[in-house]
This record gives sequence, structure tokens and C-alpha cells, in this order.
Amino acid sequence: MPVRNSLDLVWPSEGLTRIPYPVYGRADVYDEERARLFMGATWNFLCLEAELPQPGDYRATFVGDVPVIVARDLDGSLGAFENRCAHRGALLCLKSGGHGAEISCVYHNWTYDLKGKLTGVAFQRGIKRKGGMPADFKLAEHNIRTLRVASFAGIVFGTFSADTPPVEAYLGPEIARRIQRVMHKPIKLLGYNNQLLPNNWKLYVENVKDSYHASLLHLFFTTFRLNRLSQEGGIIVDESGGHHVSYSKMASDQQSAEYDSATLRAKREDYRLADPSMLAGRDEFGDGVSLQILSVFPAFIVQQIQNCLAVRQVVPRGVGETELVWTYFGYADDDEEMLRMRLKQANLVGPGGYVSMEDGAVGGFIQRALPGGAADCSVIEMGGREATSQDTRATESSVRGFWKAYRAHMGL
Repeated sequence: MPVRNSLDLVWPSEGLTRIPYPVYGRADVYDEERARLFMGATWNFLCLEAELPQPGDYRATFVGDVPVIVARDLDGSLGAFENRCAHRGALLCLKSGGHGAEISCVYHNWTYDLKGKLTGVAFQRGIKRKGGMPADFKLAEHNIRTLRVASFAGIVFGTFSADTPPVEAYLGPEIARRIQRVMHKPIKLLGYNNQLLPNNWKLYVENVKDSYHASLLHLFFTTFRLNRLSQEGGIIVDESGGHHVSYSKMASDQQSAEYDSATLRAKREDYRLADPSMLAGRDEFGDGVSLQILSVFPAFIVQQIQNCLAVRQVVPRGVGETELVWTYFGYADDDEEMLRMRLKQANLVGPGGYVSMEDGAVGGFIQRALPGGAADCSVIEMGGREATSQDTRATESSVRGFWKAYRAHMGL
């Protein structure tokens, strides 16, 4: 029987293999996601520790669509609080970040320390003993709501909930190990990209977890043999279903020959690169893995594509719009050749990336097609009906895993 819930959202009896289309387009579902997912018992990416190198550094970020400030206090500790003045609700940090001992609201000059505590109110005592705040007004009663903060492998996570388990327990051992594989030594920031997507945030997260579309959608990947389903690889799905890893190794000559014999749209034998050095790379991790895409529920991604390293933060901007924030990095001990390689391969991804440009379009294709589909569902049966790890990428197992975790958190 179909499952009904407090949202009165009908979930088909097939469970994880059918996703009702209204989940991508209803405002009440979006509001419930903010409360139960992003402000609920989940850990959300805030920034990299490397973005807060000195005491007094702070950055504006988001948890879901909730504006947040993450800061390294003067004592060196990390903290986070809502980017919203307790007075009239204005944004406190209007830029990407800053440095200082305090942050002041531009509207009425209420001032806070780097832990979100109110330290001063302009004209609190009035002017010439006239006006001002009531005599019993107390600064300590108007601090900003804070988040719990934890740093793992140089990644700063935040949660609004006291019920969220410790971050390593939340990630689980296999996902934690795969994050540490990439974040195993001090990093060097290389740059940022911001991208607006005309679709619901979950459509992008599904796309990240969909490992088999790359051989069908991405012409560059398959033509130049960077990622083909014939390559050795697989999918790791954690017990909750919410976190995943997709990985592959460079193809052998035999695997490439088998793939070349197939007839696929996303394969052109007549294409050549004017600068083939784009495809050059090093096996810097010593395991032969040339691609690893890792996601942490609900909306964070760690990427290794060849030697291009990045994290991606998925920021909902409403029911039908999403912002994707890319932060590119290398390692502090990179030599000049490796640095050039990383910067060149960064052209594979981002808003106009040779690979990810198509990913920025397909979510919009779905969002535009949803009107009229209120009684219909998507079908997610590739690779079976379970949400488990598999030794193939011809599967939607990790997509089903996302919906397993989603339904558990949402009570659906």
C-alpha cells in the first residue's frame, strides 16, 4: 500500500525504486527539508579549515538555505552561528568573509564577538538620557543561535541539533577513510566557482550519486577514456544509505577496446585535443584510482577527478533553484608541475567544465518536465532494488541510498 505521512505525500509501495515527482516541486516539502534535514540531526559542510588560517578569520556560508557565519575565534577555536542579527534580522556578514575581533550589523550597529555573543548596542543608554533600551535590557539575552562544530580531516562541519552523533560516527569508517584518502595532508586553496542551477537541490545530489550516467551523458569523459563503465571500479554505500563513494581506475587496453566496440551517443572517435596535456596525470594516491566522487548526506561532495581536487557545497535557493559552490585545492607541498596539472584539469569541472557542463543542464531538463506529473514517479531500478555497495557502477544503488536516508530523516 502507498505510504502517507504528515505532508500527505503519497510514497509508492515500491519504496526506494519509485520517487514521487511532487517531492521536487512542493513548497511545503522544501520547508520541511529545512527543518528536518538541514536544521535537523545531520552534519553539514561549512568550510575548509584552510579558509580560516588565522584567529579572527570568519566566512559566510550556508546550512541548507540558512545563512551561517563560521569563525576561528581569537583563542583559535572554531565556532559557527546564524548570519542574522538578533535585532531586526539583517545579515551580519555581507561579503564572503573577513577578519577581526567583532562583527557589526550595518543596519543599527549591534555588535557580536566571534562566538555570536552580543557585545554592544549602539545608543543603548540613549542620547542625553533620552531614548535608548529599557533599563532591564540584557545583552546576554540576545546572543545569536549557535551551531555545534566539528572538524574532520580539515573539513569543518556544523549541525543545529544536539542529537547529531559525533561526526566520525555520522560518517562511518569507510566514508571517513575515503575522505582521509584525499584530505591526508595540508592543503592549498586554488580558487572558487559558483554556479546557479535551475532545479531542485535533490536533483543535483541524485546526479552526483548516479554513477552510470557518465558513460551516456558526458562526451568528454568517454571519448578521452577518463571514465567509462568498463573500467574497474564500484560503489560504496554506507549503512544509513545517505553517504556514498563512486570510484574507478584507468582503463586497460582490453577494456578500452571492448568499450570502443559499443555504439553510444557519448563517444566520438574523431575528436582530438589540441593540448593533450589536459589528460596527463599522476597516481598520487598509489591505488590507481583516477576518479573518486564522495557524498556526505545531505548535500556535500568531495571530488577527485584525475588530479583535480575540489569540494562542492549544494545550497538550496528555493524549490526550483540551487547554488553549487566549488572550492578547488591542491596540497601545500605540490611542485610546480603538479600545480599546473591541477589548474589545467580544473577545466574539466565547474559551470563550463568539459565534463560537468552537462550536469548543470540535466537537472533543469527534469524540473521543466515536472508540471503535470503530480501522480507520477521516477524509476530507480538499475542494479537492483537495494541500497548497498556494489562492484559495478552500472547501478543506481547510491541514489536509492539517498532516498533511504531522506525518508528516515523526513519521516516519510
